[in-house]
Amino acid sequence: MPELPQPADRATLAARGPHAAPDSTKPYACFVEPERSASGHVEAVATVFVTNRECPYRCLVCDLWKHTTGERAPAATAAEQLAWALARLPHAPHVKLYNSGSFFDARAIKRSEWPRIAALVEGRETLIVECHPRLVDQRCAEFAAQIAPVRLEVAMGLETVDPILLPQLKQHMTLDDFERATRFLSDCGVKVRAFILLGPPGHRGDEAVHWAERSVDYALSIGVECCVLIPVRPGNGIVDELEREGVYARPSLAELHAALAHGLASAARSGSGRVFADLWDLDAFTVCTRCAAERTASLQRMNLAQQPAAPPDCACAAPA
Repeated sequence: MPELPQPADRATLAARGPHAAPDSTKPYACFVEPERSASGHVEAVATVFVTNRECPYRCLVCDLWKHTTGERAPAATAAEQLAWALARLPHAPHVKLYNSGSFFDARAIKRSEWPRIAALVEGRETLIVECHPRLVDQRCAEFAAQIAPVRLEVAMGLETVDPILLPQLKQHMTLDDFERATRFLSDCGVKVRAFILLGPPGHRGDEAVHWAERSVDYALSIGVECCVLIPVRPGNGIVDELEREGVYARPSLAELHAALAHGLASAARSGSGRVFADLWDLDAFTVCTRCAAERTASLQRMNLAQQPAAPPDCACAAPA
């Protein structure tokens, strides 16, 4: 595997395109979609992507900066934006509040917002927030107690368990950091959701599937309740440069199907846990127009049923 470039922040910023210039008084996206819950039922989840400050970590493959306000504070707090979204969305028992960074980063979401957020999700079953593993500490337990009996779930980027690649992704964390955070949250009664990359720069084809599968296995083994496989897409600047250099290759829908099928089988063997494929913008990974719609529908069914399925019968070099 070639060694990945380790650009300084200045080079990372220079490689970027323009920000999307979101309205900083509102979420940049919000919607309700079905998801299989931890209880085993398919239930509605309201997802709210609030417009917030840019995450300070600037990981190599991240493209979430596009919808942030940069270093400026947004015009409306996360709590105000959540209220705006929930007032317009159909009721859902589960809420995801994502801020393109870390919920427990005080520069992004202040502790003074917690009571309003707790009041907004009162009567729901679950609130899911995102956080960098190194920012997981006693604040998570305090917030979980504040929103109870609503259950808190914290989503963290595991990315990959490849010991050579992980340090090169500029995640600013180790597997020990992730495991410490997972065990701390589990001890507090907080469920953990792990984001796992499929096909980061340096992984391609069978190797990409292999490391995604190993990453799911690891996450489930340390107590992660939910894994989300995210195919790495171009568009953040650095990844586009690596694609032109041949270091990054877009993963295919067939590879995503293979990794998801393995993850679902692994979760079934362990007797607990859910595994999902991130289905956003799958057109970016379509290599065969004959089977793309069927593959997408199959991934959707696997997500909801939490059962592996045979891949579509197509001669487009699907993995075995």
